[in-house]
Amino acid sequence: MTSTSSTTGARAHARSQAATAAVAEPDLPDGVESTRITFTQRIPGAGSANVVLGRGTRVRLADPTGAACAHLLLVRAEAPWERLNVADTVKVPWQAYLGDGHPLLSDQGRVLATVLADTSGRHDALCGPTAEARQLLCLAGAKHGLQPRDIGPTVSFFRGVRVESDGALTATGSAAAGASVDLLVHLPVILLVANAAHPLDDRAATDLDVVAWAAPEDLAVAHNTDPEYQRAVVNTERAWSAARTTEASR
Repeated sequence: MTSTSSTTGARAHARSQAATAAVAEPDLPDGVESTRITFTQRIPGAGSANVVLGRGTRVRLADPTGAACAHLLLVRAEAPWERLNVADTVKVPWQAYLGDGHPLLSDQGRVLATVLADTSGRHDALCGPTAEARQLLCLAGAKHGLQPRDIGPTVSFFRGVRVESDGALTATGSAAAGASVDLLVHLPVILLVANAAHPLDDRAATDLDVVAWAAPEDLAVAHNTDPEYQRAVVNTERAWSAARTTEASR
């Protein structure tokens, strides 16, 4: 083991640790030009990521080996007191199970992101994060000035949960390796994600891939025709327009 008693030894040790910690990069999505990619990261088990994403960004979460668990929290970048509200995300669309077209709503009735594509079908908006995941999210959020009190309930991708007729929650495990979920960002957000075990599924998490790219054209498409979703989109567009008008008048 390299001695850290000197500056030279400490530098050598730090560089060796960085080399050991390096992980492979995620595969880039087919048909997306590399110039449009804005963020990529492979998150190992017990790891996390944090990034600010602009409006019109498409984010792909992928489970390359079949045992990732992405605990996700979205915070509005321009107004960090507005963040993902899991209760409304379930209540407003009348659907507890996340899937294609499902909005991730803020506590102001605005769409922070929409699920655009889902090849997993094993997700959870009912249990919230484990203590380990919450700690990882708190550390990730601190890099953006967020306090532990700002880290609320999350949604989890790639570990499923279903409600039985008696109200019991049952884990349904993971889908096959290579499953993915695409999200479209409607307002600038801080994305926080922790890759850790699920409260009802204590298997250690394996690698989680996150890739984001510019896709503003997706905002012009109606991804859900339900009236509740359409009303939330209107609320979102009004907020975005007002923010841009205020910014332009300064």
